[in-house]
Amino acid sequence: MTRSPSWSFLRLVGILTAFLLVVAACGADDVVEDAAETVTDEVADAADAAEEMVDEATGDDEAMEDDAEDDAMAEDAMGDASAASFVSLQFAPVEEAEKFRKILAPGQIDVTIGEEGPTLDQILAGAGEIDVVGALHGTFPALADESALTNMADVLDDLSADRSFAQSFVDAGLLGTDDNLAYIPWAQATYIMAANTAALDYLPEGADVDNLTWPLLAEWCQAIADGEGVNKCGLPKAGLFHRFLEGYMWPSYTGGMVSEFRSSEAEDMMTFLRDDLWPTMNPESITYEFMQEPLLSGDVWVAFDHVARLIEAFTAEPDTFVAFPTPSGPAGRGFMPVIVGLGIPADSPNPEAAAAVIDYLTTPEVQAQVLADLAFFPVIEGVDVSSLPEGVQIEAEAVDKLANSADALPALLPVGLGDRGGDINQIFRDAFDRVVVDGEEIATVLTEEGDKLQTLMDETGAPCWAPDPASDGPCPVN
Repeated sequence: MTRSPSWSFLRLVGILTAFLLVVAACGADDVVEDAAETVTDEVADAADAAEEMVDEATGDDEAMEDDAEDDAMAEDAMGDASAASFVSLQFAPVEEAEKFRKILAPGQIDVTIGEEGPTLDQILAGAGEIDVVGALHGTFPALADESALTNMADVLDDLSADRSFAQSFVDAGLLGTDDNLAYIPWAQATYIMAANTAALDYLPEGADVDNLTWPLLAEWCQAIADGEGVNKCGLPKAGLFHRFLEGYMWPSYTGGMVSEFRSSEAEDMMTFLRDDLWPTMNPESITYEFMQEPLLSGDVWVAFDHVARLIEAFTAEPDTFVAFPTPSGPAGRGFMPVIVGLGIPADSPNPEAAAAVIDYLTTPEVQAQVLADLAFFPVIEGVDVSSLPEGVQIEAEAVDKLANSADALPALLPVGLGDRGGDINQIFRDAFDRVVVDGEEIATVLTEEGDKLQTLMDETGAPCWAPDPASDGPCPVN
């Protein structure tokens, strides 16, 4: 839903200020055009003066009428949002919920913090009681499969009149279709790179830290090791390392996560990890869970990790560290966003009110506040982060560059595996360990671990998710 200029003006400046400006504008418009003409007849002067007084009085009346119309528009628009039944599956902890409600308060929006299972059941049952639902990407496929969601394409068109969404997140909301948008992107979290400024002296000649490739990263790490006499790049092998493999390495080299698991491109990627990248890592990487700690200690100068596991470094020493997007590979810049979306159930009793809520939550001002208070990053361009804590600003700029990069290739969290999500993580970890740590033959490892992956897909019935192409049944492992 787009807002008229008068609505945006009233919301930001206030009704009283708008009234004063409208009156001033009307006064200027009602100056009598022939006031400069020379008149010598006193009766004519008096008549002109009387006419001017009447015109001014009429202008005042028109200004008051215009202002009343603006008041009504503001009340109607705010009423739309306040009338919505909004259920959020995010920000459930008490402290987060309290912060979220404060963010919603200026929009007069109420929220119910729901649980995924009961909320899905309610929507699928066609209860017609929820206008808008906010949830992780993985919640929406089950609703889309049952045609329980409104196509949000028209809502996106309206919103795009005055804001620009990251195209990669819009594409994710299509759920593999061409034009059936399941949700409007709302917020995100992801993984980025961090580097000590001392490491920048070792960048390969001509390299742009904001536009690296994985081979350039390995070259950079090797240059640091050669210059400093010790490996000072690091990966969280004891932390979220499976996300590094699932969301970054496989997609960047193969264009997929599951479907291309044992492809020839995957073999090339494993060769690169074994021969080029892993040998440049600090040996203590096998013990690292959070990379902010070795960054702060100086043991590591260049690192990959989740934004929440790097923030202490940027907060404690913002002048020491830089943040930048993860590198790209032959198939694109694979990255794993944790996408939160806003959808309207097909049986929403008040879809206009739902659209007003989505409008509010995707404004630059509210996107910045969600980042500052709840640590979820914007999904639109141009959000002002200058008033945020410096560490958050540093991360936000890197996340924005990553999400909006021309070759961005979102690799979503696994969908449809139920309580067996840990199984897929172990398969990717085992493939890495067997090849890179234990030295087993690449083709054999990928074949055997690929068989396990296919069994997992078959037993859970999980269809493919981005970046893999959509599948009718269980995702095939090629």
